[in-house]
Amino acid sequence: MRQVDNYKNKNILVIGLGKSGVGVAKLLFKLGAQVTVNDASTPKDMTEVDELKSLGIRVITGSHPMTLVDENFSLVVKNPGINYDNVLVAAFLAKNTPIVTEIEIASLVFEGNLVGVTGSNGKTTTTTMIHEMLNAGNEADVFKAGNIGIPMSGIVQQATETDTIVAELSSFQLMGTPTLHPHIAVITNIFSNHLDYHKTRENYVNAKMNITKNQTKNDYLVINWDNDEWQQLSQRSQAQVIPFSRLAKSKRGAYELDGDLYWQENKIMAASDVNVVGDHNIENALAAIAVAKISQVSDAVIKHVLESFGGVRHRMQFVMEYNGRKVYNDSKATDIEATEMALNGFKQPVILLAGGLDRGYTFEKLEPSLKKHVKAIILFGETAKKLADSATQANLQEIEYSETAETAVPLAFKISAPGDVILLSPANASWDQYPNFEVRGDKFIQAVENFTGKKEQL
Repeated sequence: MRQVDNYKNKNILVIGLGKSGVGVAKLLFKLGAQVTVNDASTPKDMTEVDELKSLGIRVITGSHPMTLVDENFSLVVKNPGINYDNVLVAAFLAKNTPIVTEIEIASLVFEGNLVGVTGSNGKTTTTTMIHEMLNAGNEADVFKAGNIGIPMSGIVQQATETDTIVAELSSFQLMGTPTLHPHIAVITNIFSNHLDYHKTRENYVNAKMNITKNQTKNDYLVINWDNDEWQQLSQRSQAQVIPFSRLAKSKRGAYELDGDLYWQENKIMAASDVNVVGDHNIENALAAIAVAKISQVSDAVIKHVLESFGGVRHRMQFVMEYNGRKVYNDSKATDIEATEMALNGFKQPVILLAGGLDRGYTFEKLEPSLKKHVKAIILFGETAKKLADSATQANLQEIEYSETAETAVPLAFKISAPGDVILLSPANASWDQYPNFEVRGDKFIQAVENFTGKKEQL
């Protein structure tokens, strides 16, 4: 870990007691800062609070006292999920107090090779593929961190200058990273997500592009080339642009052509040998291939990883096969594009389980995929009626309703036939019925296990 004096004896406020908040509070304390941690809630388990206090870190829980604004904080480190219009955050913005996220602090002290991965969809799968490729093809240690659920602030304290961190970076995290400088940046795609947070698509795109804003000609930007807008966005980077293209729109990087995956006209493997389904996973694999080849990983290692890759939980996760039906958990599909890509990955008839939080949009864009791939749809949550309207427009003959994702499982088996796919791909966030998409997916899997009497395939 690089020793920096930027925070020594500085009065710093950390807002949010999540994993990243606890991690960055400990890191800042180690760097000599005077740290205060504040969370609007009081945790049921006070173990981490007690640990922070034992180090000499001040912890305030149960509210956001506005008196904190009057204290002499030189920096605020904000949990990425807390919006900038939060009353306490807004007050610090009004005072022009710098506000960053945990990734900013962690990246500043990391001495090794940083690979950053962002995008609307595919971040976690791509991050995991890259991690496995680099880990298998590198003698030094390779770590995963970031939005994947592992705070980077903890990893940097054990990583050395010869190590690599592959960090999944959300738009929320990237908004607070003024000096972030990955050697390799990856943009899987950019759609229109989280507009309730970012307010406009322009703001969302700008947040994503923060991943490359500090890169130089000695760095690399790996970016999806299959959309004209994304090609144009690459012009905002000073890095060497390395395209990946499922549609073979460029052969300067990684691409698919006639069913094979290539790196700069060198065939790596057949696309059909990638062990996860869907065109979107081919895109993820191409992005990972580009990073691996930049990092001098052999074709044999890349091929082995992609042939054995088991996917990521809640992201087009194969759960099991039962009575001729294949069951997939894609609970992470919290937007239309993710469900669209999931459906387009199947040639078999699909029984689709969908629905969730109503964010105000409708589902006309999903109708072609519904018409082409879906045999029957089971709907739940706040958007059930809106999805039913689009299913009707797509001429689906079987539209069913269920209370939740898990209560839909017995019905899905009842109306399916051998050869069908049963797919949870909600096209909506989970917060109307579940704490997060992970809980939604776990409850779905448990319901499948209860119905079939079998355990998920790991």
